[in-house]
Amino acid sequence: MINFYALIIGTEILNARREDKHFTFIRDLLSSYGHTLFATFIIKDDKQLMSDVYELIKKDENAVLFSFGGIGSTPDDLTRQVAAEVFTCKPLQRNKKFEQDIIERFKEEAYPHRIHMADLPQNAHLIKNPINNMSAFELEHRYFFVPGFPEMSHPMIKECVEKYFSTSTKKYRKTLFAYTSENTLIPLMEALPSDMELSSLPIIGTNGPEVELSLNYHDQEIVEREFEKFLDFLNLRNIPFKLLD
Repeated sequence: MINFYALIIGTEILNARREDKHFTFIRDLLSSYGHTLFATFIIKDDKQLMSDVYELIKKDENAVLFSFGGIGSTPDDLTRQVAAEVFTCKPLQRNKKFEQDIIERFKEEAYPHRIHMADLPQNAHLIKNPINNMSAFELEHRYFFVPGFPEMSHPMIKECVEKYFSTSTKKYRKTLFAYTSENTLIPLMEALPSDMELSSLPIIGTNGPEVELSLNYHDQEIVEREFEKFLDFLNLRNIPFKLLD
């Protein structure tokens, strides 16, 4: 099991100066390989907040992180430092390959600021930037740190997902729409296997409460067996419903 996290760092998103374009991208990319996001955070450029979120993710032994933003050379670019503190507990270290790339691109203008983009967490691996060769980086092949610019970060993340997470366990979904409240079905929901994905969406219809209920699981026989319990329950009580998939 993999728990995919997306962390989108950018005060400019929260104060409405920019529109987020990362959530939909990473959600749809993962979905194309049969994965789903476990959690998404959009936070301001705040060192303590970033550290707290990284620590939360680090505690999850099944975590894979895609972190967008904050890897540049300006004072509000905090990702490299915070990532080093949380994920390696060691100081930043100059990456010689990236240092040379920066010097080749910017010449004397690499100093005194841009060169610090090459100061990365120890044991970081570079992720090639197809736009300008200013690399992103990853740790342990499961923590990925990319720029905030979608035209750069999206191809980089796509390459990483294709490389490390292009295979997944097939899941089977069963969905119904019932003309009753979700409260009616709670006892059956509580009896589901703890690792089965349950989605219950209450709807206020013109003729009273309605609910869309969906089960998603990696074992087709089990998901069909559990779904059948809901159908039997509804039929026994003459509650109208329709199957959606």
